[in-house]
Formats: sequence, structure tokens, C-alpha cells
Amino acid sequence: MHEDELDIDVSLVGRLIAGQFPRWAGLPLRRLESSGTENAMFRLGADKVVRLPRHPRAVEAIAHELRWLPRLGPALPVGAPEALGRGEPGDGFPWPWSVYGWLDGRNPVPGALEEPALLAEDLAAYVTALRRVDASDGPLGYRGVPLATRDSFMREALAQLAGRIDTAVVTKVWEEALSAPEHTGPPVWAHGDLMAGNLLLTGGRLSAVIDYGTVGVGDPAVDLIGAWCLLPAAAREVFRESVGAGEAEWARARGWALSIAVIALPYYWDTNPPVAANSRYVIAEIAAETV
Repeated sequence: MHEDELDIDVSLVGRLIAGQFPRWAGLPLRRLESSGTENAMFRLGADKVVRLPRHPRAVEAIAHELRWLPRLGPALPVGAPEALGRGEPGDGFPWPWSVYGWLDGRNPVPGALEEPALLAEDLAAYVTALRRVDASDGPLGYRGVPLATRDSFMREALAQLAGRIDTAVVTKVWEEALSAPEHTGPPVWAHGDLMAGNLLLTGGRLSAVIDYGTVGVGDPAVDLIGAWCLLPAAAREVFRESVGAGEAEWARARGWALSIAVIALPYYWDTNPPVAANSRYVIAEIAAETV
């Protein structure tokens, strides 16, 4: 937990709903269990979800989503969150918050996918569609920057993980990613965080993508991280072929997946076991490719 993270409970959210959206005040409300680190989620009735930032660094994403989702959502082949209301600070809660329509589905479990090859094609279709949206006035993505900007954070994390993971293999893969040519084409849209927790499946197929707080334009390689964060090796190749990634983009994508996992691991090793387990999974998948 962040030092400045708020304790958000059903009672607080109920007061916020009653005060700002009284038409929904009588609906059942319950907290949703999640290993996410940015927002608290509450199911509101049968068809709504309330999303509240848990700490100050998550606040900006609320306005970011509300601005850009109306443009991006209609262009996508799967569901995207639809904002139903923007909440304001009140009742002791200091930040804006939001109410969205509920999206059915469940998060995929890496290593236990029902239809990995079909999911790879679905994910590629999503990435391709997002990249086709006009990005001429889009904001710089949270992870749209050159991969090299993460190098100092990687080195620090690797020093902390010495003896816990194979830092020699990780360093080798990381340096190969850094040596790949940078993206030189025009900026394109990227979700920026296509991890399992932000994907919803129905019948083993991708039905929705959520959490657009990191969406923006820049190097599109970051949206290929699902190749290692989610897909097994065989489906990984289906995904690469379907999305049309060349050598340089694929190498940068591997570097993005690796850096996200490694940088998160020291902090969450003891504080958030599901996130730490996912980081170790990604590192193992990438390391296995070097054998």
C-alpha cells in the first residue's frame, strides 16, 4: 500500500453516490476484489461500476479516460468502458471519481487460457484497430517514451533483486532490447497497459479492454507486452504475425514487458503477492526464450 493511499469502503462510496447521484442511491453496492494498485472498484447494481483513485498519482487518469474514451471506444472491436457520471470530491473523499457501465467477462489467467491462439488474434485485432485511430492531437502515452528512459530504474531494480532472480539473463535481454532501433514512424495510439487485469474474456475470447488511464500516443511496441504477460509461446507467434511486428518492434516490446515486470517486483514482492507472481511469470517466460 502507498503511504498516502486512502482506505475506501462501501460506506464512503454509498455516501458519495447518495449525495451526487441520488437516482442510484438505492442500488446494491459491494467492493470488487482486485490486485490493482491504482483504483478501488465497487459494483453498483447490476450494470454499473464505481471507480475511485486510491492515491494522488492515480487521480489524473480519471480526467484522462473521460476525455479520450469517447473517441477511442467506438473504433474498437471489443467493449470499452462507457462513462455514466463523473463524481466530485466530497464526504471526506478528496478527488474526482467516476461511474461506468458494467462490462461482463473475466480476467484471463496466464498459463491457463482456453483459446490461446484465438485470443492472440483477438488481441492483435484490438491493437491494430487502436493504432488506426487518428493520433494527430493525442497526448503522449504514459509509456510512449523511448525504452532507454527506463534504464536507470531497471538497474536499480536488478540490484535489489540480486539472488532472487537470474539477473545475468535479465540484463542480457534488457541490453538487447536497448540496442534495438527506436520507433521512427509517426506516433500511434497505444493502450499502454495491456496486462491480464485489464482484459476481459467471454468464452475464452477477448470481449473488452478496460482501464485507459495510460492511453496515449508514442512507440506502439508497448502494446505488444501481452505476448509475454499473457500468451504461451505458440500463441505468441500467432500474435506477432497477426500484428505484423518486425524485429526492432518485437525486441522493444520484449524490453517493455521485461522492464514493467522487473521494476515492479522489488516493491510488490511482499506487499502485493498477485502482482509479484505476475512479474515472476513474465520474467520466466522471457528468460525461457533465451535458452
